Amino acid sequence: MKRLGTLDASWLAVESEDTPMHVGTLQIFSLPEGAPDTFLRDMVNSMKETGDVAPPWSYKLAWSGFLGRLLVPSWKIDKSIDLDYHVRHSALPKPGGERELGILVSRLHSNPLDFSRPLWECHVIEGLENNRFALYTKMHHSMIDGISGVRLLQRVLSTSPDERDMPPPWSVKPQSRRGSKTDSEATVPAAFSQALDALKVQADMAPTLWRAGSRLVHSVRHPEDGLTAPFTGPVSKINHRVTGQRRLATQHYELERLKELARVSGASMNDIVLYLCGTALRRFLLEQDDLPDTPLTAGIPVNIRPADDQGTGTQISFMIASLATDEADPLTRLQNIKSSSRRAKEHLQKLPKSALNQYTMLLMSPYILQLMSGLGGRMRPVFNVTISNVPGPQRTLYYEGARLEAMYPVSLIAHGGALNITCLSYAGSLNFGFTGCRDTLPSMQKLAVYTGEALDDLEKLILPPKPKPKKVRANKSGTV
Repeated sequence: MKRLGTLDASWLAVESEDTPMHVGTLQIFSLPEGAPDTFLRDMVNSMKETGDVAPPWSYKLAWSGFLGRLLVPSWKIDKSIDLDYHVRHSALPKPGGERELGILVSRLHSNPLDFSRPLWECHVIEGLENNRFALYTKMHHSMIDGISGVRLLQRVLSTSPDERDMPPPWSVKPQSRRGSKTDSEATVPAAFSQALDALKVQADMAPTLWRAGSRLVHSVRHPEDGLTAPFTGPVSKINHRVTGQRRLATQHYELERLKELARVSGASMNDIVLYLCGTALRRFLLEQDDLPDTPLTAGIPVNIRPADDQGTGTQISFMIASLATDEADPLTRLQNIKSSSRRAKEHLQKLPKSALNQYTMLLMSPYILQLMSGLGGRMRPVFNVTISNVPGPQRTLYYEGARLEAMYPVSLIAHGGALNITCLSYAGSLNFGFTGCRDTLPSMQKLAVYTGEALDDLEKLILPPKPKPKKVRANKSGTV
């Protein structure tokens, strides 16, 4: 058995009927030219008839001993996994547009995973207009983070449209992960031994973590220094309690447009993403007559996974930045976001890599405790909204000859954070996935539209005007 890490286990601890802790990916494919009518049925059958199911797809939860549920949740191999349950085939009602797809995926994402089985599902969805289909895959956040989730799905895709007889993601064995805890390490005695070792590490890191924590406390007392601290964001409409019903909205933009804005403004790509989200949220909340006087804050996951680590599980840290939603002037708003983001990065970069996991738990513990105690959505949030940017493959990919047109992230939300915005880059595009509570944010789709209008407006403000094409006068005969 493989013992879960502390942050991975925390996603299990806060799971509830209203806050399922799974994440997903929506992939849109175009059918191969000349594909038979049975293409998708044959593909689904092939997916179900695969041989052994590889980790982490074969993992299901296990607990060792009386205190195991509290101390040492572990993964064990399910040797009798039922792929007829995990792999499902659905069809959209006509006309099979983006609206119908969004409604179906929102409903599928609202359903919690079955904890008695491996914590994943894959839905093949046919009937999408323009000769397309979709794959919606969801896994529990205790199994994967954004980076590892994209890698799991990407590694079975091909750059060749001619490749066939391709395996499904769950049949491909992962590369070994450094530091995996297996077999005897998953027992209660071993867990106590590892806990003692962890305490020693934390003791060694205590001075560093103390300085980092003190720096955050100082920024609360002195906000003028520019570092955004936890609990400094206001309470707004997006920070109420949530129900278990989810809603998904999507949007995509050419990556080059955002890169050009970043280059001209001296910002980073992430700064531009934060600006678009902050500007959309400002407009959305103004329309709801719920815009706070102080700026909303964003919790931004930061990947700390080593480049050569192909394992799964959660390996992220967090930084917090202002979205400057209190600022009416767009250019001043962008400058404030740039400054806040830079200070947050500097704060995180001062920590040694060995202390990042402990710092993440220090930063996220209040959030997790809020959820476990039932106080989430009833007090000031640690931050107002999660905004994440996940790098994806930049070459066009195929599965069984079907061209992957787009990939959209579908994330999780919780009490006190009714909205999650995650971006995923693919083949020259940046794809936004807005995941929200259907009941708390019934008009959330407007946010997706508003990010596009914010992008257009920023281009008009800071990019030189495009030269108008010269008119060519026709000659008498009407030819040019």
